[in-house]
Amino acid sequence: MLETTIAGIGPLDESAMTAARQLQARLTKPAGSLGALEELSVRLAGLAGECPPPLPAPAAVAIFAGDHGVHAQRVTPWPQEVTAQMVGNFLAGGAVVNAFARQAGASVTVIDVGVASPLPAPDPSDPIGAGDPAGAVGAAGAVGVGGAASAGGPAGTDVPRLVDAAVRRGTRDMTVTAALTRDEARAAVEVGIRIAGELVDAGAGILLTGDMGIANTTPAAALIAAFTGVDAAEATGRGTGVDDPTYQHKIEVVRAALRRHTPDPRDPLGVLAAVGGLEHAALTGLVLGAAARRVPVLLDGVIAVSAALAAAAFAPDAVGAMVAGHRSAEPGATVALRRLGLTPLIDLGLRLGEGTGALLALPVVTGAVRVLHEVATFDSAGVAEK
Repeated sequence: MLETTIAGIGPLDESAMTAARQLQARLTKPAGSLGALEELSVRLAGLAGECPPPLPAPAAVAIFAGDHGVHAQRVTPWPQEVTAQMVGNFLAGGAVVNAFARQAGASVTVIDVGVASPLPAPDPSDPIGAGDPAGAVGAAGAVGVGGAASAGGPAGTDVPRLVDAAVRRGTRDMTVTAALTRDEARAAVEVGIRIAGELVDAGAGILLTGDMGIANTTPAAALIAAFTGVDAAEATGRGTGVDDPTYQHKIEVVRAALRRHTPDPRDPLGVLAAVGGLEHAALTGLVLGAAARRVPVLLDGVIAVSAALAAAAFAPDAVGAMVAGHRSAEPGATVALRRLGLTPLIDLGLRLGEGTGALLALPVVTGAVRVLHEVATFDSAGVAEK
């Protein structure tokens, strides 16, 4: 599945982008007056291969949840059980991501790709996630995408859904051994690819990344450092808001993992296996799956952009499908966005994750496309040009 998906990812359509630029120049506004929105609309036309591109709707948020062996290194004061508790909160509709999704009219799908604690049993009658499993990966106890959520479709509903796609119950401690085997990392990437395809098949016009995993900013920092070559201190942030001693310790933990594994950025699957998380790998797959289907994927915070670096290492043209929703307060996010060449749409000092920043940016993306659909040209409106 991974190789087939990568083979299906191509460059943006230059003729559609040219048509979008020409249309922007004829609209009833001063040239360039919409700033970054104009180039965003051009890129989305290139992704779709048509001008104007389809409106990015309905929107589907995919929240991948997993736990991390590096939690044992005391990189966060939060107990690991909070991951499962927050998944329950998502399903009950009580988290910030739920509030923002209701406001945006977006669906929420929660994918258990490696939560250590027990979660509610998914409803096997839900079609998303149903089908042949991705395959076991040995003693880790992996299962494929085998069941799905409580209710609702992929878009236009405020009923959160749960997909059981656990590859293993949390990663190993990356300071001691590789966080995942290569087979486990591949299985998690393919979970993301599969979820992307199923959400698009069910009608989603844009995918939004979400994540949940206590301690997951530590592997995100390691991934960003590995793919960009920056020092751990530049890639590592305070996550849930740790104090100074914990923050310094966290940097040293990231450095220790990188020294142990010396991950090669030319081998993205190896990097994900060595220092990644299950949700990071699955988000990598979501980005690749969206790119292969020529559907935009709106990136959230530091977890998402660390996964986006891995996706770009697998398939450089995948960057064409990426839209940076916001600039996370985590310093590694700015490092990753700079490497990807993406400019975030909003910058509000957010660091929550879950998909919250992507949801806040969604109306900006929709507006950029709606301009091409609805704004009159100088000729059609009878407005004189300068």
